[in-house]
Amino acid sequence: MLGAREAEAPDYVRPDDLAEALRLRRQGAQIIAGGTDFYPVRVGRPLRAPQTTILDLTALAPLRGMAPDGAFHRIGALTTWTEISESALPAQFHCLQAAAREVGGRQIQNRATIGGNLCNASPAADGVPALLALGAEVELLSEAGARRLKLAEFILGPRKTALHDDEILAAILVPRPQGEAISAFYKLGARRYLVISIVMAAGWLDIVDGRIAAARIAIGACSPVAQRLPKLEAELRGRAVDSDLAKLAHAGQLDGLAPIDDVRASAEYRSEAALIVLKRLLAELAP
Repeated sequence: MLGAREAEAPDYVRPDDLAEALRLRRQGAQIIAGGTDFYPVRVGRPLRAPQTTILDLTALAPLRGMAPDGAFHRIGALTTWTEISESALPAQFHCLQAAAREVGGRQIQNRATIGGNLCNASPAADGVPALLALGAEVELLSEAGARRLKLAEFILGPRKTALHDDEILAAILVPRPQGEAISAFYKLGARRYLVISIVMAAGWLDIVDGRIAAARIAIGACSPVAQRLPKLEAELRGRAVDSDLAKLAHAGQLDGLAPIDDVRASAEYRSEAALIVLKRLLAELAP
């Protein structure tokens, strides 16, 4: 006879058919991918209500891999951080590949997925500023069809997204640049590796005829959701890419941030560090 805990344990399913996964999702199944966030955030808590079905997506081949797709570069939601960091990608993806190498340790990178990083919606998620800088959108699937959202519209707050109860995050779509795009990522933590961010920044520049045709700069771990810096982006447009870029950064461009006090750093420290990190990011983007 099963014990009480075993009798109430949720069912676990791992379909290899997307239609079946969407059917289970409509019926209320709870998603798991790499599982590196799923279990740690539930220490001392029930997984959910008894008999909730755990839907493991890792056998769904259509949700893996990276490839050009029309005007976008498509990244399957189940693509791991190791796959991202080790792939031969265009220069505009350097920020995402640098972020991929900062996600936990090697074992975590081998298992954790880019889609899980977004759906977990941590304010300190390493992938989010890089994807904001890349102008990413997300593709969400349900039995009713597909819809797309800009990443900034998908992540609504700490541990909160716009994913509907019947949907699965299928892919991240990164638009192709007009010119020759470059990007960079900079992270500040209490130590070099295996650390949650205190401040991080990602930048993307689209270069046409030696000048910045478009810019996207994002800061993470300094507000409930990582944010772009539109004032700085406007000041960058039209400028030559040179060593003076770092001089453009100033505190007024960080007005929208809302850093907090926690065990890693004070709000005051984060505010000061954000400007320094931003200048170092711009210096890295310059030749």
